[in-house]
Amino acid sequence: MLLLVSTVFAAAQTEEEKLISTMKEFHQALVQKNTASINQQTEKSLSYGHSNGWVQNKNDIIKDFETGLISYQTYREDSVQVSMSGNFANIRFVADIDATLRGNAISNHLKVLEVWVKKGRRWLLFARQAVK
Repeated sequence: MLLLVSTVFAAAQTEEEKLISTMKEFHQALVQKNTASINQQTEKSLSYGHSNGWVQNKNDIIKDFETGLISYQTYREDSVQVSMSGNFANIRFVADIDATLRGNAISNHLKVLEVWVKKGRRWLLFARQAVK
């Protein structure tokens, strides 16, 4: 019965709701250091820009988690705005992020833009840029 209710709810979700859910799942995968999920939720040509000018590609993100260069403790989104056009969407939001970079704790309040592309039935992160 629960499976049926979940299936009906999933079918009733709008495309925007699915995208927001995917975005939040991705951010939690960052916190959980779930590189398998990060790999599945990102486009192979990903450009992941940080507020300090550092840009990672998909392989960098996964490698940097595995080596411990960076880790996220919290990732909270607020004021989420979505704009969709065909198989592309951009999401703007305010993020409060606690992380450790090279052993140093950092907390940031950022404005973030993410660009997502839909391939088949899945949304994949294509690009991200954050500013302070």
